[in-house]
Amino acid sequence: MNINIKATGIELTEAIRSYAEKKISSVEKYLNNKEAVAVLVEVGKTTKHHKSGEVFRAEVRMNGGGLNLYASKEAEDLYAAIDLVEDEVSRKIISTKGRHIRMLRQGQRAVKYITKGITDTTIKGLNRFKFFRKNSK
Repeated sequence: MNINIKATGIELTEAIRSYAEKKISSVEKYLNNKEAVAVLVEVGKTTKHHKSGEVFRAEVRMNGGGLNLYASKEAEDLYAAIDLVEDEVSRKIISTKGRHIRMLRQGQRAVKYITKGITDTTIKGLNRFKFFRKNSK
């Protein structure tokens, strides 16, 4: 996983860099193709002045390996924003992976029913396919 870290509005210290790398690299366990994923992490302040105190933002963009994810979170502490965005990214990866597996299994189920000769559209997932619909042309 190739992680690039960028800071806007603040100085990127070694402590911030290592904390962000540690948190974002923890989502590696959910990825299948770890080498093909490019990650851009952007941390910083939302504005130079804010009425309700300092507001920090953390953004993560993940591309490659079948992923195209974006997550952004704001908090009053930079480390809290990084924690929140790490949770959001891991949730999105798990959701995407589950959706991919579910669609794969539905396709496999449809192929199994086709080979058995079942054309009943009441079976879950089969009405998605055009050749199972009753009024298909």
